[in-house]
Amino acid sequence: MRLLCQSLPKGAGIHLLLLLLISPLCMLAQNSQMTGTVRDSSGHPMAGVTVSVKGKNMITSTKSNGAFAIPAQKGDVLVFSGVSLDNQEISLSGTEPVNVTMHSAATVMTDIVVVGYGKSSRKALTSAITTVKPEDLNRGAIADVGQLLQGKVPGLNVTASGDPNRPAAVIVRGASTINSPGGPFYVVDGVPGVDISVIAPADIASMDILKDAAATAIYGNRAANGVIIVTTRRGKRGQPQVSYSGFVGLEKVSSRLKVMNAGQLRDFLSKNNLAFTPLDDKGANTDWQKEIQRNEAVSTSHNIYLGGGGDHGTYSASLNYFSKPGILKNSNLQRIIARLSVEQFLLNDKLKLGLNVTNSNNNADDIPYRNTVLLQSATYLPVSPVKNPDGTYFENFTKTGYYNPVAMMNHSQQNNKYNNLLANLTAQAKLPFGLTYDLNVAYINNSNLYGSYLDKYFTSNYNGMYDNPDPTTYGHGLQAFGTNGQATRQAYSNSSKILETYFTWDKVIGKHSVNAVLGYSWQENVNGDGFQVTTYNFPVDNIGYQNLALSNPYAYSTRIGLGADGIYQKIRLISDFARLKYNYNDKYFLQASLRRDGSSVFGANHQWGYFPSVAAAWRISEENFMKSQDLFSDLKLRASYGVTGNAFGFGAYTAQFIMGPQGTYYYNGAQAAAYGPIAAANPDLKWEQIATSNIGVDFTLLKGKLGGSIDVYKKRTTDMIYKYNVDPILVPVGSIVANGGIMDNKGIELALSGTIVSNSKFTWTSNLNLAHNDNKIVSLKSPLFPGGDSLAVGFPEGGGQSGASLQLLKEGHPLGQFYSLDYQGKNAAGISQYLAQDGKTLTTNPLRGTDYHYLGNAQPKLLLGWTNNFKYQDFDLNIAFRGVFGNKIFNATRADLFRPSTAQYTNILVDAAGESTADINAYKYSSRFIESGSYVRLDNATLGYNMKHLGPYIKSLRLYLTGNNLFVITKFKGVDPEVNQGGIAPGIDYNNFYPKTRTLLFGANISF
Repeated sequence: MRLLCQSLPKGAGIHLLLLLLISPLCMLAQNSQMTGTVRDSSGHPMAGVTVSVKGKNMITSTKSNGAFAIPAQKGDVLVFSGVSLDNQEISLSGTEPVNVTMHSAATVMTDIVVVGYGKSSRKALTSAITTVKPEDLNRGAIADVGQLLQGKVPGLNVTASGDPNRPAAVIVRGASTINSPGGPFYVVDGVPGVDISVIAPADIASMDILKDAAATAIYGNRAANGVIIVTTRRGKRGQPQVSYSGFVGLEKVSSRLKVMNAGQLRDFLSKNNLAFTPLDDKGANTDWQKEIQRNEAVSTSHNIYLGGGGDHGTYSASLNYFSKPGILKNSNLQRIIARLSVEQFLLNDKLKLGLNVTNSNNNADDIPYRNTVLLQSATYLPVSPVKNPDGTYFENFTKTGYYNPVAMMNHSQQNNKYNNLLANLTAQAKLPFGLTYDLNVAYINNSNLYGSYLDKYFTSNYNGMYDNPDPTTYGHGLQAFGTNGQATRQAYSNSSKILETYFTWDKVIGKHSVNAVLGYSWQENVNGDGFQVTTYNFPVDNIGYQNLALSNPYAYSTRIGLGADGIYQKIRLISDFARLKYNYNDKYFLQASLRRDGSSVFGANHQWGYFPSVAAAWRISEENFMKSQDLFSDLKLRASYGVTGNAFGFGAYTAQFIMGPQGTYYYNGAQAAAYGPIAAANPDLKWEQIATSNIGVDFTLLKGKLGGSIDVYKKRTTDMIYKYNVDPILVPVGSIVANGGIMDNKGIELALSGTIVSNSKFTWTSNLNLAHNDNKIVSLKSPLFPGGDSLAVGFPEGGGQSGASLQLLKEGHPLGQFYSLDYQGKNAAGISQYLAQDGKTLTTNPLRGTDYHYLGNAQPKLLLGWTNNFKYQDFDLNIAFRGVFGNKIFNATRADLFRPSTAQYTNILVDAAGESTADINAYKYSSRFIESGSYVRLDNATLGYNMKHLGPYIKSLRLYLTGNNLFVITKFKGVDPEVNQGGIAPGIDYNNFYPKTRTLLFGANISF
């Protein structure tokens, strides 16, 4: 610079200095001041929307009236962005004001559907996929993501109790197998097999539910129960976005069992010349259900989100705290979820690197033997107090199986701390010739630290009691406890290492469009890596499970328990997959996919399987003969067929030969431990295969005011895995796990979405979905092994009914088929009578199993979800109904409380007051206790108010009031008709229903 000044003429330095000072102003003057207004889809001005010039460091935001001004010139590109808004880019062609209409990102997202290993426009879909937007998810104090979808997706049956620590049962298009008729396969941000509890509801950007095999076959033998793809929020380029959302909710029990109080029960006994025993009757009037429940529970959630980015990268981070005390005392859930997502673009945006880390830390308190506590709270006599005058718990141990439920709760403790970590690194490279390469490396770790303690009081007084398990293939069992307290400690972890890599080729040639995917997947799961210890004999009770070293089990010649065998398992999955999509002129669509899956859980001869699918679609509305009509703006016909598999419900050793303890034998003057085969090898064991065909119609009519879809499907499961009895000469164990069964599902689904009213002040939109599914077990037999035509399940085993089952898995009948005594009223002596095996004779002494009849089933004939959204100026109202129709519930709880002959010893229901104590059969499990499970529930009602003009720092503020489970219309006489539809024995109220709550909560969403 010094040399330059020396070479300039005299006075030129002053001129140069002035030039340097004013040059930025000149450059600024060259950029004209662009102005404009930003409005929402309803025409209201939007404040706080970020406006930037692409490629330049120029950023501003809109004012309260939606106006903005920014230095820009012709040819520049303005980028408009905001929280939960879809980015818009406007290329400037002149100096006239720019008027922009912003749309919700969630709304636009319905046009782009996330599918396996890619995305698709909705108009190009050839398969049955439902997308749920964040604003359409259920609201409330919801701990489980599955409950967010209740009533929102046709064909999705979701049932949940009030238990904060138990996930909802999610069934897609009916149960596919008797082995694992449970939840779907979750894919989160491209990572397969994720525990859905790792995601906070506030972080969800979209949920895509893949229902037919054309959509799910790309996931092979893990897609039998459907696939749900979850996409989380991502940062957007432009001004940083900071938001807070939170609520505080008050929960109360919505319904209780209507058992007698002390006065009602005393009058009943007096009328029947009976009386309480002096050991029970202490003049109390105890409501035992209330004693184990909180009067109210306060739930809360807080979520902080930060996101943003520049021209070459984006970032987002969130922190969520959720607390939900259970309505049962001593149960509770606290959860903290932290999430970080970073994306960086390199090499002229040809390479995108991404890092996503999410960690969910959960602290769950529960009640040991909770189902037994629930049973005792219903049967314990109200004339007995919770405590004696001296402060000790009241008990009457002269009666078998009769325990103070409050004492059981307060002399035991159970805690489970579980941590779910999801970390994945992604890379996407744009290559020549329309190729894209994706790499996804992920690590999942689910670890839990479990502890339970039964104190000296518990192990001394309740030793030898029966448990009360959920419905399954076996009944209850006697429990044996150690002396002077018993502690169990578990520390287990499950981990998955995942590598997925694939190429995508997109090519457009005139009216022809081709998309092809070719990839490879590798996954290794290690389950049950850890240990368990159960020990006894503690010097004092306040140690709990925190210090096992102070126990002394060998003082009583007992052994430390080390848990079950075979906990540790390593499973490997290797897959190749390919998909080809063809589109001609946005009118004709074809898709085919094939996945080759290998899984180590199956036999050595059948570890590899092939899962193909094919689909086609025809947009009829694009044909010339449709141009003259104005009814349909879009009309598409779809058809698909595909095959998926099921590798869930089976462990690493299912097909392996296993040796284990077989008692003792006499050797050299002493008894020695004997070992022998306990499980037979089956090298031919393979995956269950599910073939699904689907025909669907998508339509939009009345100029976009009404849209929807209709799907008809048939799903057949073959090679269903079952445990068959065989001749011990052939197989020493006497049984073998093999393929053989067949199960069918067929149904129809309807989804409608309409805009009923829409103007500048008021809008009303409505969404309705209906679904019918018919399930049937076609066969349980294997071509290689005899037997297997039926299996009894569901054993409540109430008093006097040990061994009585409620359901039967039977060829020609659905899963959940009730099979029990057929109640035929009472005879002349007032004794309940039942239809005998011949279908004609009546008997008061029926034979268990022999005199059973088919009595309806637990699966609903119709599922309904109906949501209405109203918006008036700055107010909005959302109302969501849900209905289930045509299913039956076996109310075993009612049966066990319908014992008038024993009312002096255990409580009974209020509506048993008209029963005779002479009826010794009144309580028997029969059709008398099979009730309609149909109901209509007002799931949710939310009233919100959106505030504007709040100054330069707060872009928006929304306050809302939400009510959950406001009412239910039903004929069911139990606590609640939403009885679990998952598992092998659905639809049984089993003295195990965790009470549902009615919730009122206040929340706020703030954007800064």
